[in-house]
Amino acid sequence: MSQVVATRSIHTSLTRPTSGSAHHRAQTLLKPPTFASKVLPLQRNSPSKVCSRSCLVNARKSAPTEVVPVSPEDDSKIEEELQHLRGIQQLSDTSVGMWSKPTFRRKTKIVCTIGPSTNTKEMIWKLAEAGMNVARLNMSHGDHASHQKVIDLVKEYNAQSKDNVIAIMLDTKGPEVRSGDLPQPINLTTGQEFTFTIRRGVGTADCVSVNYDDFVNDVEVGDMLLVDGGMMSLMVKSKTEDSVKCEVVDGGELKSRRHLNVRGKSATLPSITEKDWDDIKFGVDNKVDFYAVSFVKDAQVVHELKNYLKSCDADIHVIVKIESADSIPNLHSIITASDGAMVARGDLGAELPIEEVPLLQEEIISICRSMGKAVIVATNMLESMIVHPTPTRAEVSDIAIAVREGSDAVMLSGETAHGKFPLKAVKVMHTVALRTEATIPDGQMPPNIGQVFKNHMSEMFAYHATMMSNTLGTSTVVFTRSGFMAVLLSHYRPSGTIFAFTDQKRIQQRLALYQGVCPIYMEFSEDAEETFTRALDLLQKQGMVKSGEEVALVQSGRQPIWRFQSTHNIQVRTV
Repeated sequence: MSQVVATRSIHTSLTRPTSGSAHHRAQTLLKPPTFASKVLPLQRNSPSKVCSRSCLVNARKSAPTEVVPVSPEDDSKIEEELQHLRGIQQLSDTSVGMWSKPTFRRKTKIVCTIGPSTNTKEMIWKLAEAGMNVARLNMSHGDHASHQKVIDLVKEYNAQSKDNVIAIMLDTKGPEVRSGDLPQPINLTTGQEFTFTIRRGVGTADCVSVNYDDFVNDVEVGDMLLVDGGMMSLMVKSKTEDSVKCEVVDGGELKSRRHLNVRGKSATLPSITEKDWDDIKFGVDNKVDFYAVSFVKDAQVVHELKNYLKSCDADIHVIVKIESADSIPNLHSIITASDGAMVARGDLGAELPIEEVPLLQEEIISICRSMGKAVIVATNMLESMIVHPTPTRAEVSDIAIAVREGSDAVMLSGETAHGKFPLKAVKVMHTVALRTEATIPDGQMPPNIGQVFKNHMSEMFAYHATMMSNTLGTSTVVFTRSGFMAVLLSHYRPSGTIFAFTDQKRIQQRLALYQGVCPIYMEFSEDAEETFTRALDLLQKQGMVKSGEEVALVQSGRQPIWRFQSTHNIQVRTV
C-alpha cells in the first residue's frame, strides 16, 4: 500500500508595497546579477494582499567568485539591496513583475569544453569554482594522452571537493568532412573558381584535398558547399571522377582542415567511425560519465553503442548530438533510444536553413522534457568571448532563451577550450542563467511527462513532491542508488533545490548534469532515521539549509531503500 505522510499548506498575507516604493523597484532591476531573483508580480485581483510562502535556497559553501559584469559602484550596494530584498516575502505564479526575493543556487548546469586555455590543474579548479558542472572532452582535437591528463585532474578535483562534483563527457569526432592541409591560408574571392578533390596531398591556390572518398558522389551540381558552418560558401558547378569544381559565392580565408557541409544533405558516412570506437574504448577504460555522439542519424546507432557498453559492463549514458539534416525525421526514435540530446546548432545550421535552428531547438527541448531526457543547448552561446571580455547582448539573450525553454544545461565550446577569457565566459553564463531562472514561474512542467513514467508509482510521488515543494517553499531531499528518482524530480522542475544523496560515486557525478539537482555523496547506514538525520545535519553544516527550515523528504523510485517495494512516502521535516 502506498503512503503519503505529512502534507500541509501555509498561507501568509503580506501588505503589498505602495506606490511610494517605486525607488526600490527601480533599484531591484538595477541590482548586480550576483543576486538572482524570483519575480513577484503585483496581484491585480487582490489590491491589498498576496498569499504565499516563498522558497529560500542558500549559497553553497564554495569560494566566492568574481561577478561579471559588476561595477565598483554596484559592489557597495550589494548588502543594502540584499537587506531590502530579504524583507519581501511574496510568491509568484507568473513571470512578470519587479518584486523579488534572492536565491543563490543556479539550477541550469554549465558544460565547459576543456582545451589549451583550461587544461591545467589551476584552471580546472577555477572553472569548477566559477560554475562548471560538466567537463567536456572534444575528441576532434588533442590525443588520448592530453585527454587522460584532463580526466585525471577532474577526478582529483572530485576526490578533494567536499561540496561539488564535476561530470566528464567524452564528445566523439564523428564522420566529419574536412579539407586537407595547405602550406598557407588561401584568400577566396567572390566569383573565383575553386576545386575540391579526393586526391590526397593536394594543396594549391585553386585546389585542395578532401578527406572523404565519396565526396564527389554525395554532392550534385547546384549544391551549396559551406566552409566552417557558413563562414564561406561555394556553389557546385561541375564534377569529374575525382573532383568537384565550384564558384565562390561568399569568400574568405581558407585554412587547413576546415569543416565542410552541403546545405540540406548529410554525408553517407557511418555515425561512429573507427576513430570514434577507439575513443569510446578510451572512455570505457576511464569510466567517463557521458558520451556525446556526433551526427546521429537514426536510433540504430544508439542501440549499437548501448549494446557495446552493456557488453563491457560500462555504466555510461549516451547523449545524442542533433546536428545533421538526416536526424530531423527520426528525432523521436533517436531521443527515445538515448539518455539525452544535445542541440548542436553549428552543423545543424549549416545543413539546414538557419531560420529553422531556433524552432528546432525549441522542439528538441520540448521532446526531451516530455520524455524525461536530459537536454543540452550548445554552440556559439558566447562566441564573441573567445576574443572579447564581454558578451554581445544577443548572446546573453540566447542563454536566457535556452534557460527559459527548459534546457538542463548550456554549453561552452571554444570559449573555454581556446578562448582568451574562459573564466569570464563561465561567470557570465552563470549570472545570466541564475537571473533568468528567477523569472520562471514555479511548477512549469511538460503536460505529458506522466505518459513516459506512467508505469512507475514514483512518477505520481515525484509530481506530488514537486507540488509540495512549490506550495511550502521547500527544497527536496531524495536518497538514490540509481539516480532514477532524482532525474524524475528534475524533470518536474520543483521550485527548490533537489538534494540527491547517493552512496554511489558514479551516480553522484552523473547527476551533475541534471537541472536543479545538487548531488551529494554519503554512505548509507542500515538505519533510515539515522541516515536522514546525518543528511540534514550535513546540509545545515554546509550552509545549504538553515535551522528551522522545512524540507520535503521523498522515499520512492525503482530500487527501494529502507522501505518495501510497494511503499512510497513523502515527509516534511524541519531542520
